[in-house]
Amino acid sequence: MALKVVGVGLGRTGTNSLKVALEQLLGGPCYHMFELIANPQQVPVWEQAIRGEEVDWHTLFDGYAATVDWPGCAFWRDLVAANPDAPVLLSTRDSAQTWWASMEHTIVPALQGPMLSEQPDLMRGQVMVRELFATRFTPDVADRDAAIAAYERHCDEVRREVPQSRLIEWQPRDGWEPICARLGVPVPDTPFPHENASEDFGDNVERSIADSERALGS
Repeated sequence: MALKVVGVGLGRTGTNSLKVALEQLLGGPCYHMFELIANPQQVPVWEQAIRGEEVDWHTLFDGYAATVDWPGCAFWRDLVAANPDAPVLLSTRDSAQTWWASMEHTIVPALQGPMLSEQPDLMRGQVMVRELFATRFTPDVADRDAAIAAYERHCDEVRREVPQSRLIEWQPRDGWEPICARLGVPVPDTPFPHENASEDFGDNVERSIADSERALGS
């Protein structure tokens, strides 16, 4: 099944909120880093992608209506090509500096700190994610200037390569309207979700890992 929306924005651009919103609008699950934590059996496929090997994207995303966040955004060109009828959703923050302010208190410590799980499959996933950032984003992810440059480069390349007829640019303050307008669906009468704020990030990751550890141990 082809994806209905390909999210190409980097993490810390409201992607978890987008996940919840797109699931409501599309009536199907949206792939996000938390999905990978819950499904560590998919890690070898992402390892293949990092090595530049061919990946069957339709099989990997079978059952999903959309994708946002890492690791998918690192392979945005492949996903855009594999889903030619899907709108391309570029989520950003109001400035690269705002994005970095969130990034340095969330993702960077998670990448630089100790492994968050001793469960082998989950440890393998964490190793894969660190390799993903080093090879597909910047090897200097903890360096403010290098990370901001990589963020700006990513956004510029998306804007340059994706036709405007397919591109939806969105920031968290925009809410439902730009997405619903492009998808041709009514704006829900409920507030746009706001998930995974910086202060909640660590607890959310730990909770996701604990849930996955329990599932793997069952």
